[in-house]
Amino acid sequence: MTHVYEQHLEIALRHAASHTMLTPIPRVELSIGHYPTGEMPCLYRSIVCFILQGSKRVTINDNVLSYDSSQYLVSALDLPLKGEVLDADRHHPYVAVSLTLDPALLVELATTMPAVRENEGKVIGLTINPMTAQLRDALLRLLSLLDTPADIPILAPIIERELLYRLLQGPQGRLLRQIAQPEGALARIRRAIAWIRENHDQRLRIDALCEVSGMSRASLHRHFSGITGLSPLQYQKQLRLQEARRLLLEGEHNTSAVAFAVGYESASQFSREYLRQFGTPPARDIRQMRRQIHFSVD
Repeated sequence: MTHVYEQHLEIALRHAASHTMLTPIPRVELSIGHYPTGEMPCLYRSIVCFILQGSKRVTINDNVLSYDSSQYLVSALDLPLKGEVLDADRHHPYVAVSLTLDPALLVELATTMPAVRENEGKVIGLTINPMTAQLRDALLRLLSLLDTPADIPILAPIIERELLYRLLQGPQGRLLRQIAQPEGALARIRRAIAWIRENHDQRLRIDALCEVSGMSRASLHRHFSGITGLSPLQYQKQLRLQEARRLLLEGEHNTSAVAFAVGYESASQFSREYLRQFGTPPARDIRQMRRQIHFSVD
């Protein structure tokens, strides 16, 4: 039986120069993995992700989502979560393509499409959806541009518009239209998240979040937890710990210096929360990560 992504995979594997790489196509990234990873913290941007081979599980707070090549994932905002490649090896690596969503282009497309009566259901910032033949076809034509880079400036924007058009027509069209609405609940929470990210090393100020989002305290907490699965404080904590892990992995600072750099007032509190988040103390976790990275490069 022919793999539905056979051509996609051939192109992706031929052009993937590293485990994760930005391609010459604007906003398009390739990810390759040759072994199951275990849970790894990551920050999902506002993206759509297509798995060409293998499968993955993402966890945010207590919510767990698994998907493979029969589905695609939409992340509507920046979310700190844990990702885990479930099945991959040297002969059948995990291969994925992600497209960063362009809000301006979504606005342009949404305003030219027929008006849709939106229901009042809850907006969730991370969703899994069934893949379609139309999306697979457009994705193949987008990836094929890697073989003809001179065509990218002219044809990539056309194909990107088609991909987004198909997504807007799909089951998560409402979520994507929310991204395009500057005053919807999703847009307001995106502004709150931007404030937290810019000030992650400072004490969390709910009043500041209310001001930038234009929400009351009650509305902020309700929408923030409903969309992200986290409270603002939990979001900041996960963001701090992920940044701390990145700094420790760079190896230029010790644990105490990193703890204070990301906003902790106590190195012991940082170590306790790091252990709770990642399952091992900072020093041991970084040693294990470095061994894993060395193994994957070899």
